[in-house]
Amino acid sequence: MKTRVNGIAADPRVLVSPGAGRSEVERSETERSPAPGETKTPPDPEVLDRAQRRQFTADYKRRILAEADAAREPGAIGALLRREGLYSSHLTHWRQQRDRGLAPRQRGPKSKRDPLFEEVRKLKIENGHLTHRLARAELIIDVQKKVSSLLGIPLATIDNDGSNS
Repeated sequence: MKTRVNGIAADPRVLVSPGAGRSEVERSETERSPAPGETKTPPDPEVLDRAQRRQFTADYKRRILAEADAAREPGAIGALLRREGLYSSHLTHWRQQRDRGLAPRQRGPKSKRDPLFEEVRKLKIENGHLTHRLARAELIIDVQKKVSSLLGIPLATIDNDGSNS
């Protein structure tokens, strides 16, 4: 029984893969075996750490920028970038940093704490202590005035110029 597929007579034979007659162990063993003359090393099962972000020193950045600025030939900057393993965006960012003084930028989220908060807190505590001491001093002065009036001891008066009379 011949059937036609796309206008072409098809042979009803079933095509069988070459490994179909072998057991599963034999098939998987030959599939895993390397070709003759070729050595196959098994993959390392060790999970590698996450790649470390490259960090460039300010001196390195200055040196690369000086080389890039001195490059006059077409393709010289591209050759420099390939040699050093850098991207053109590195040069762009480093030039901006150079204009600002190559100061390292603080990483991470911005601080939500006001930098003067600690100083204000200390000053408020000190103000509270001084207010308490002033209240005690005024109380002591009032008691001294009453004791001096009871005993009939005249108090020294202070003039406007700060001298005792």
